[in-house]
Amino acid sequence: MPADEIRGAVHGTAPVPLSVLDLVTVGAGSTASDALRTSVELARFTEARGFHRYWVAEHHSMPGVASSSPAVILANLAAHTDRIRLGSGGVMLPNHAPLVIAEQFGTLEAMAPGRIDLGLGRAPGTDGATAAALRRSDTLNEGADDFPQQLAELTRFLDDDFPDGHPYARIHAIPGPVQGSTPGGVQSAHRPVIWLLGSSGFSAQLAGMLGLPFAFAHHFSAQNTIPALDLYRETFRPSEVLAEPYALIGVSALATDDEAEAGRQVRATALNMLRLRMGRPGLFPDPEDAARHEFSPMEEEFAASFTRNIVHGTADEVHAGLDDLQKRTGADELMLTSHAHRGELRLRSYELIADAYGLPAA
Repeated sequence: MPADEIRGAVHGTAPVPLSVLDLVTVGAGSTASDALRTSVELARFTEARGFHRYWVAEHHSMPGVASSSPAVILANLAAHTDRIRLGSGGVMLPNHAPLVIAEQFGTLEAMAPGRIDLGLGRAPGTDGATAAALRRSDTLNEGADDFPQQLAELTRFLDDDFPDGHPYARIHAIPGPVQGSTPGGVQSAHRPVIWLLGSSGFSAQLAGMLGLPFAFAHHFSAQNTIPALDLYRETFRPSEVLAEPYALIGVSALATDDEAEAGRQVRATALNMLRLRMGRPGLFPDPEDAARHEFSPMEEEFAASFTRNIVHGTADEVHAGLDDLQKRTGADELMLTSHAHRGELRLRSYELIADAYGLPAA
């Protein structure tokens, strides 16, 4: 497997490769169609500016996040891009049968050969009731506990290498390698690159033991970032995929032309997260609504803690903040996610960051 499928190129003055995590944010007063159009614009723009990969994340039952079906969104993005890597950040494996994921991402690999990432998480990506509806089961812990077994099964479907005598030995994920070994077949045996995602130590350790690349959710679990990355590096064992550890971190970052606007948008982001944590998720709030919201002392404390880990401000401030974060964590790649009420502000944020680092012109 070519190393450059995992390790991206550094452009301009960026300390490491830069990538994108898109939650397909739906702001109050806009539609899911608007958000999905923004995603296409953003994928095309970041491809032109030298960002390495573009991921979308599986979430459910959240009105302000239109990314419940990563494979569908990625198919659309594949049709509008040519080079940038596309993937899931991630697919929540316990929500799905491994064969289904192998088929979906095998299809994506056939659509965009050599540029599909399959990032996998073990959390539900939603609340317990919604997870139960997705899985048609109330035993939610079972899915998380079985994650290593589910991962092994998915990998065998992708590689089409169940041993003789296994119940699934005659079952094939298609599109997939079996088409190349069928008489007259010319299907490539190449498959999506598997990443493990996490916000704690479990997936960090598993990724290290398996020699897989690892993505950590710094944007909502900043206190665990360095311990998880240390654990990943300590437990890493070389594999056919990687000779050395490779870890990216998801970073919430928003650059604006005006520092005050960044503060307004970040305040709205905090209110959005507060409503989610209180079990009342909604559309991403208008900053004016956030400004009118009367935060209780406890809510204010939460907002301050949450926004502390959002790198925001002018382009120069974000540039400095990202550089500092990369130095502190030793991350091999920064995956940026920008939250704002309007799609054009998200696009502008990536443009400002690209300009600040001198990335290739579009």
